[in-house]
Amino acid sequence: MIGGRMSESVRAKIGKFALLSMAFTAVFNVRNIVNNNIELGLSSAPIFLFATIVYFIPFVFIIAEFVSANKHSESGMYAWLKQPLGTRAAYLGSFLYWFVNLFFFLSLLPNVVAYASYAITGYAIPFSPMVTSLISIVLFAMATHISTKGATWLGKISECVAYGVFALFAIYVVGALTALGSSHVPAQPITLAAMEPTINWATLGIMCWIFQAAGGAETVAAYLNDTKGGQKSFIKVIITAGVLIGGMYALGSLLVNVFVARENLTYAGGMVEIFTGLGAYFHISEALMGRFVGIILFIAIFGSMMMWTAAPVKIHFSEIPKGIYGQKTTELNAHGVPVRAAWWQFLFVFLMLIVNGFGSASVQQMMNTAINLTAGTAMLPPLFIMAAYFVFRWKHDDTPRDFRMGSRKVGMSVVSMLIVIFVVSMTASAFPPGVDLVNAFFINVFMTAVFSGLAWWWITRFEKKQQRLRAAAPVNAAAAGK
Repeated sequence: MIGGRMSESVRAKIGKFALLSMAFTAVFNVRNIVNNNIELGLSSAPIFLFATIVYFIPFVFIIAEFVSANKHSESGMYAWLKQPLGTRAAYLGSFLYWFVNLFFFLSLLPNVVAYASYAITGYAIPFSPMVTSLISIVLFAMATHISTKGATWLGKISECVAYGVFALFAIYVVGALTALGSSHVPAQPITLAAMEPTINWATLGIMCWIFQAAGGAETVAAYLNDTKGGQKSFIKVIITAGVLIGGMYALGSLLVNVFVARENLTYAGGMVEIFTGLGAYFHISEALMGRFVGIILFIAIFGSMMMWTAAPVKIHFSEIPKGIYGQKTTELNAHGVPVRAAWWQFLFVFLMLIVNGFGSASVQQMMNTAINLTAGTAMLPPLFIMAAYFVFRWKHDDTPRDFRMGSRKVGMSVVSMLIVIFVVSMTASAFPPGVDLVNAFFINVFMTAVFSGLAWWWITRFEKKQQRLRAAAPVNAAAAGK
């Protein structure tokens, strides 16, 4: 079927475990444990737990409620925002979801390259930023191609990824607990004092990354129509995934420094480094451990990237009104994926990788640049969803649905608290301490504002054009009848 919603007979269905695997693959990323440990130390463990209880579980409930109220939505986000906020805000929210993920790829792809080198050689190959960008382009082209094959392919890949990451996580946790039970002195003492968060402006900014690490439930909503059992099965699975992922993040963060101290970890190879420490304790070859972890993490992060390659494109392009972009751009294939839009996304990321590769002195600087570009803006799409939920419970609480996050007052109170936390954290992330405020404003506020303004102008222009056509239709009909 072209340009519309696929019939259920055409779309292959995915089971509960496949959907759980897709949620796990999209949301749980083991590198988040290391990255946030580098920034926050062992205090990332209670902060992850806090983020799970205060943000992730309520946010999953919000997603579940929107899914229940929009059973026939193709991708989720546009339909969720349209009723409470209107078509313009719905378009802008889905556009920003797609836009901010372009920068996310810049920080993710160098990790995929690093783990590929570990998988092949057992060690990190010191590629230049330009070579890293070129390899990233090839990998992203592969991910784009596979992502257009629909939920069945992604479900199968995600199941393999989930098995591998579960196994890797379990091996590390069992190994760390075994070592601690054998009187091993951790590289970083696990004490209540070490876990106590330092609440300051810098920590509030880093919280954005904790929230992003615990986010992603909305991504899987793009596959609601591919799920066996429909929205009821979807809601059960997404809530289960939220609790499971939050617990794994907290436990992993607690044990991450058993073998390697925080200051000895790096963004690019941190997961391999902690497993190398585990291997050294149990007298396992560093190269062998590097290959083992590199293979699993390469598959895991590459699988996660395929989910993140497909979902933003589906969320933005599959449900917006016809005519905003060209027909070919929003045309859906047999799997409900706008293929041409996916390749447009590839082109944008291709150009960004080339620019970032030429402009960076090292891969670490390349990743830091990408992380800075993503930090605050990554919170904008969830903020749109929260604002929409507030208005939804306020003005449209009579909408039929099978799931609700408590009463109207409870729902509005919870989401109001989340909005306040998000706004403070986003502000702290956009203007971290010790940076040039003008430069921070340009990167984190001005650029996003410019692209948001262009998107708003584009949808306003489209709606005015549609109004003129509707106004002219009766006149044209009358003229034709004469």
